[in-house]
Amino acid sequence: MRRRSLKPIDDSERVVKDRRRSRERTMHRAIRLLAAKPRSVNELRTRLLEKLWTDREIVDEVIEKLKEYKYLDDEQFASDTALSKLRQKPQGARKLRQTLSRKHLDKDVMETAIQTAFEKMPEEELIIKAMEKRIRLKGVPQTREEMKKFNDHLLRQGFSYGLIRENFAKAVSQADQSDEDN
Repeated sequence: MRRRSLKPIDDSERVVKDRRRSRERTMHRAIRLLAAKPRSVNELRTRLLEKLWTDREIVDEVIEKLKEYKYLDDEQFASDTALSKLRQKPQGARKLRQTLSRKHLDKDVMETAIQTAFEKMPEEELIIKAMEKRIRLKGVPQTREEMKKFNDHLLRQGFSYGLIRENFAKAVSQADQSDEDN
């Protein structure tokens, strides 16, 4: 289920009666949000500022405290998310970049995480896995139309056309070999 996007609250609309109480409520909300799922600093900041009873200064204080406690670390979050996405489903750099960009991460942090993830799980190995799975499900493409569907599927997974072309023969031979083994 996707959350509906709330319109941003103007700073003039915010009502902070008791700063101590507001800071406490903001901290509790931040901890609940992080307990539900890991988030980037900017994602958390956006979610915390959805409430009228807090302001940017309080949110910044809470975020600094959470960084101090090591509950927030964008580099670690980006690295963990990138590796997790690659383990869940083989995908190319383009799709992984798109996924991480939705997490409101800094571009340098995101690129470093992607590079590190592909060092641990090379894109060439991932595309072979994705191709083998597609061949297992749909068979080796025989017609021009089947080949187009095969390529389109892999392009949607974020792999580059050049990488698809380079590894197609290898994936077909490995799929044939696994068929012979069974």
